[in-house]
Amino acid sequence: MSVPHWPAPAATAPVTATVSLPGSKSVTNRALVLAALADGPGVVRRALRSRDADLMVSALRALGATLVSEGESGAGVDWRVTPGPIRGGARIDAGLAGTVMRFVPPVAALADGPVSFDGDPHARKRPMGPILDALRSLGARVDNDALPFTITGPLAGGEVTLDASGSSQFVSGLLLTAPRFEKGITIRHVGPPVPSQPHIEMTVEMLRAAGVTVDDGERDVWRVEPGPIAAGDLTVEPDLSNAAPFLAAALVTGGTVTIPAWPAATTQPGDALRGLLTAMGATVTRSPDGADLVVTGRASGEVAGIDADLHEVGELTPTIAALAALASTPSRIRGVAHLRGHETDRLAALATEIGRLGGDAEETDDGLVIRPRPLHGGTFHSYDDHRMATAGAVIGLRVPGVEVENIATTAKTLPDFVQMWTAMLDAR
Repeated sequence: MSVPHWPAPAATAPVTATVSLPGSKSVTNRALVLAALADGPGVVRRALRSRDADLMVSALRALGATLVSEGESGAGVDWRVTPGPIRGGARIDAGLAGTVMRFVPPVAALADGPVSFDGDPHARKRPMGPILDALRSLGARVDNDALPFTITGPLAGGEVTLDASGSSQFVSGLLLTAPRFEKGITIRHVGPPVPSQPHIEMTVEMLRAAGVTVDDGERDVWRVEPGPIAAGDLTVEPDLSNAAPFLAAALVTGGTVTIPAWPAATTQPGDALRGLLTAMGATVTRSPDGADLVVTGRASGEVAGIDADLHEVGELTPTIAALAALASTPSRIRGVAHLRGHETDRLAALATEIGRLGGDAEETDDGLVIRPRPLHGGTFHSYDDHRMATAGAVIGLRVPGVEVENIATTAKTLPDFVQMWTAMLDAR
């Protein structure tokens, strides 16, 4: 049964809204893994409820942890996590969640028997070789180089060399379980630069907060000492990358959008929005008490083009590309060749969908060149990619008649996206 396309609402006036974001998917899924491997029960507070987070909860339960909700609200869910012996015989559904398909296999390698993994059809195309080869070199048996696969431990840890240029999650996945390996782990990256370094910094910071010794003083080398992961309570920050389409609405409409509880210091890549949106014509300030981020667009709604290397913050590319398609001057997005291995080939998808609406978007070896051209309505395909869907919503603010195919895919990280988007527009 086909799902009706979602008519993206066009803005008829400047947006003036406050948008409260749910918790960070990246922090939520790292915190859940660490809590499931800890030396006692703990609570992950204000955790995101989304498809990716629910898949992680199911995976950790299948491997022997107990996760019980202690209350759920619009701000998220509080999970009480009680670690248990990691057991084999489980079947893990990774869906399309990179954090599940790359963070959970090292945990499964600690189990007392084989653990099988599969996911959505497109997940079978996502790169997995580097982390599976790493686990093999550490002693695990893995029967395939991509989903579906079965992994059988145990492994003791040690030293491993891999090429993580396709995804920082290859490094983070090994780091999160490393304290539980008898020998800990030393990871050496060889190859082109690792993308999304802030995500690795997030992993290292969370490990250290749990009492784990991590040495990252040498470039492209991470050493984790074996030892306990301290149990405790952790409160998840708002998901700053999910702020991107809402803050973009301020630029597109010449309005103002406020995001409450924007952290003063964070490892989240979404914090780069402050500089990127400023470069595209926004005024970015803090609320008088410093707690909230406030973004205001030019009164004319004009968006300036940008030349930006997004290698470290590639997940922001779809929103920046949508803004670039509406800009008055050309844009070049660089350093994001790795996006071809995300939920879809995001570079090809963005070039195709902007082109369908009359825009001028050209793929390069490592990014996109987008030139000003009048856009018209039409279908904007999501490719089952949540960030593609929200990019279509941003373009629809300025271009009447845009319909986003499968807007429901936003449930990957923003289950209430349509309601939040509508409420933002109604708030004016």
